[in-house]
Amino acid sequence: GLFVWRLRNSGVRQVPCQFVHLYHVANDRLITFQYFNFLKRMYVTQCNKDLSQRAKPKSDSIVSPFHELQQLDQGKKVVHKISPVSPVHQSWSETSSRNELREMKSAAEAEDSVIPVGAESKEDRQWKEMKLRLDDLPGILARLSKIKLTALVVSTASAGFAMAPVPFELTCFLLASLGTGLASCAANSINQFFEVPFDSNMNRTKNRPLVRGQISPLLAVCFAASCGIPGIALLTLGVNPLTGALGAFNIFLYTCCYTPLKRMSIANTWVGAVVGAIPPIMGWTAATGTLDAGALLLGGILYSWQFPHFNALSWGLREDYSRGGYCMMSVTHPGLCRRVALRHCLALIGLSAAAPALDVTTWTFPVVSLPINLYISYLGFRFYRDADRSSSRKLFFCSLWHLPMLLLVMFTCKKSVLGKEDKGDLPGASHEMAMEIRLP
Repeated sequence: GLFVWRLRNSGVRQVPCQFVHLYHVANDRLITFQYFNFLKRMYVTQCNKDLSQRAKPKSDSIVSPFHELQQLDQGKKVVHKISPVSPVHQSWSETSSRNELREMKSAAEAEDSVIPVGAESKEDRQWKEMKLRLDDLPGILARLSKIKLTALVVSTASAGFAMAPVPFELTCFLLASLGTGLASCAANSINQFFEVPFDSNMNRTKNRPLVRGQISPLLAVCFAASCGIPGIALLTLGVNPLTGALGAFNIFLYTCCYTPLKRMSIANTWVGAVVGAIPPIMGWTAATGTLDAGALLLGGILYSWQFPHFNALSWGLREDYSRGGYCMMSVTHPGLCRRVALRHCLALIGLSAAAPALDVTTWTFPVVSLPINLYISYLGFRFYRDADRSSSRKLFFCSLWHLPMLLLVMFTCKKSVLGKEDKGDLPGASHEMAMEIRLP
């Protein structure tokens, strides 16, 4: 009786505590309806702040290849631990023992041939430190400075120097060519320094020296400075200040404007065309010291030529430019890319016709250059109409020989310097004539 009386009293006293405990348990064990999709129902319960889902457990996954390699390693160890046992009884035949030895050797050779392949693949997947050798340094620096593009820049600057209506001076020509080449090397090196994370995503640029780690970024910057500073100083002091200012402006335009614009807007193509148009102007100013209509005409020809050249090239590299994150017309505005290429192909015909009007060439130049200009215009129209890789490739390869041939024809049709001397059309000729008149 005393036990029953004590149990009742304790039960009555603990009723409020039991209600509070049940309230906390009910809050901790809430059942929520997650989603209902046709006849599928899934309930998630929360108990003691741990989530558990009522679902059928997944089947065991397939053994990974790494586990297989571990098994092969274990098998290899077992095979190497087994030592050949000499026969105890002489009842075995010699042929059976030879066959067993051959089987053991073949098994060991098979496992030896499997394991080293896996080991080599693991080593290939690991990062390796690139060691720079002095024998490889000239080739690495040549690829860092884009030596082929630099050669094209120097050749266009030389064409501008040769087209200038002044007598040819070898010393000034060599200084101008060397300074222009050094400035181009500096600009290309700084461009690669800024674009390392983007070049690594493109198949065309993933093997560049900075991307592969063949040289350090500090060495690349030092090389750019050692090319840019002497190059601009050579153009300014050895040629004339106008040519040096154009070289410095071109480096700034290429590295600080064109390079970041490639990931921002399609306007980078027009800015890059201005960069390519300045070298022939530099050649003209190096020879004459003035910036006149002939220099602007040469710059206009190079400006228009770059659009069919680059637009046709970028058409086949659209996937690469997309992976690299570059904003190109061929990727974002394919129709505009083809239209602009065709327009500037036709513009080359008009610029060639303007050359004799500006007294740069004779009137035979528009006639002689008309066939090659019509041919590149025809390929530009094919590229605009078909919009495929075949037409873009034909236009690109045509642009490679079109520019040298156009400049060569332009040089052969250049007006003679003697005729201009007779007319007094040379720069500075009026000043010399005035000095002669003043003399007694």
